[in-house]
Parts: sequence; structure tokens; C-alpha cells
Amino acid sequence: MANSKRGIILMNLGSPDSTAVKDVRKYLNEFLMDERVIDKPWLFRALLVKGIIVPFRAPKSAEAYKTIWMDEGSPLVVNTKHLQQALHREIEEPVEIAMRYGNPSPEAAFENLLKREPGIEEVIAVPLYPHYAMSSYETAVEYTKEIYKKKKYSFKLTFIKPFYKEPNYLHALAENIKPYLQKEYDHLLFSYHGVPGRHIRKSDVTGCHCLQTDNCCEVASPAHEFCYRHQIITTTTLVTEALNIPNSKYSISFQSRLGKGWLTPFTDVRLKELPNEGKKNILIICPAFVSDCLETLEEIAVREKKSFMEAGGESYEMIPCLNTNPLWVKTIAGYIESIKENKTEMVF
Repeated sequence: MANSKRGIILMNLGSPDSTAVKDVRKYLNEFLMDERVIDKPWLFRALLVKGIIVPFRAPKSAEAYKTIWMDEGSPLVVNTKHLQQALHREIEEPVEIAMRYGNPSPEAAFENLLKREPGIEEVIAVPLYPHYAMSSYETAVEYTKEIYKKKKYSFKLTFIKPFYKEPNYLHALAENIKPYLQKEYDHLLFSYHGVPGRHIRKSDVTGCHCLQTDNCCEVASPAHEFCYRHQIITTTTLVTEALNIPNSKYSISFQSRLGKGWLTPFTDVRLKELPNEGKKNILIICPAFVSDCLETLEEIAVREKKSFMEAGGESYEMIPCLNTNPLWVKTIAGYIESIKENKTEMVF
């Protein structure tokens, strides 16, 4: 490791430093004031976030975090640290973690790598987002680039592309799901994090493809490289084909919406409808996340389970995120190795 000229940063969304309302408020302000999350003019965004959303949401979010907080801290940060430790066992390069919001910051990750390897020549950043979206992959990458340029680091900075259709990622995801399919179930729901439709249209490099027709995601277009909706449909299709799950046994929905005009169908609505459709025994998975967090452990595993059961459901099981699944760890290690050998198209 002492001779390594590369360093690795695993990048994730972030979390409050504690479950105290003041820390949750600080985190939500940073998160929701990001122009790639709420893409409105600054003054309108400030009035909305600081005057309405955060004062109302911070106490509720603090209570939600308390229900899933670990002894070591926030589940998202803890699970990312565990992934860091697992990756350490697979590769020689030093590995740090960075959060888009909260701690540790990208700057802290850069500085920690330099302390460990003063002569570092390249940092490979791995945004832990399988799919491209303004409010996840794009903001993490652009924010990290800003810090990199501001600090005038001399090392090269390389980013892994979204890996939504990369075979090894799909294999790891399929194998993570497979054991749960041995049980009797009526339906497998793929619940992806929601985004506003306008984000999809803004990311459309053609300016005339996304959300223009019902089947736009099935029609080949350069827009798909940055289209969240196309990419989550692709992931779902390829994984269900690998697992031989018939079309009638699965569907897609979108969770965690904030406001109007978000992608549909909504997870919370579908979970209330499924029992009335005879689908009373369900599995649910959240592939937009590779690490379990508030949105999976509290929203999906607890709150939405209650809603489903109250609507007449009989059994409900959430399939965990990849977290430190050995196949997933080896997949990340493989991405890094392919960059070292200049054998990859997985980089921007």
C-alpha cells in the first residue's frame, strides 16, 4: 500500500451527525438548498426550504432517524464505512468515504488520502449511485469537482460512471434477490427513489426525447445516458430477465416524493392498492440505494409495511440493499482494477 499512487473514494448521499433536531435541521438545509435537488431560484428555494419544509420536517425526520440509528451512528454512514473496510480487503489502494451532504466531506476524504499517500497521482471516485440523476449522481460529482478545482490538487480525479446495466453489478443484485424468491410471494415491487419529471427533461441532452411519449424509454436515444427513468427500467428489466421473473410478478414504483409532478406510480399508493388486486404477499426492493439508509430501513421496512398490512396485506418483506454483499464488493474492486489496466469504459 505504501507504494500505491492511487486512492479511492466511495461517495454516498449523507446523513445528519446525530438524531438531535438541530443536526437534522442543518442536514436538511444543506440537502434541500442544493439547486440540483430543488431546482428553483435561490430566493424561492430559501423561503420554501428554510421557511416551510425544514421547520416542519426536521422534528419528524429526527424521530424517524431515532428508530433506525445504530450504536456506531447513521446507518448510511455506518454501512458505507463497512463497505470501505470490505473493499480494503480486496484492493491495495487506500480507501476513504465522502458524503455529498454532512460528514465526512469530499475535502476531508481528499486530505485523508494525501496524509496516507503524500505522492498520490490519481483519485478514483466511486459515486454509489447505480443510476444518473441530477439530485444524486450529478450533484455528488459536480460538488466534488468544485472542491477539487478550488483546492488545486495536483492529482488526477476520475469518476466511475453510473453502472445500472453493468453485468457484474446486475449479477450481484440478482444474486442478492435470489434467496427471497424461494418463498411464496405474489409480487415483487421495485421501489426506486422518486424524482420530479422536470429533472428528467432537464437532463435530456436532445431536448426533445424524455417524457415526450409513453414509450420514450424503449426508443433508442442519446438522452438515455443521463435519463434516470430509462436507467431504472433497464436495471429492472435485466435483473428480472436474469431471475426469470415473469412480467406479471413484478412492477416499478417511486418513493420519497416531495411535491407535485414527480414520477409515478407512487410506492405508498401502490402498496395500498396491491392487496385489493390479490397481491397480498409481497417482496420489495430499493435498487436506487446500494446501502441501507433512512429511506429503506424506516420508510420502506417500517412505515410502508404498516400501510400495506393495514390495506389487507398478509406478508411483506424488504430485501436489503447490497451493503457489503461479497459479489458487490468484488464488483467495485473490479471497476478499480479495470481503470488501473486501462480496460474500462466505466469512467467519465
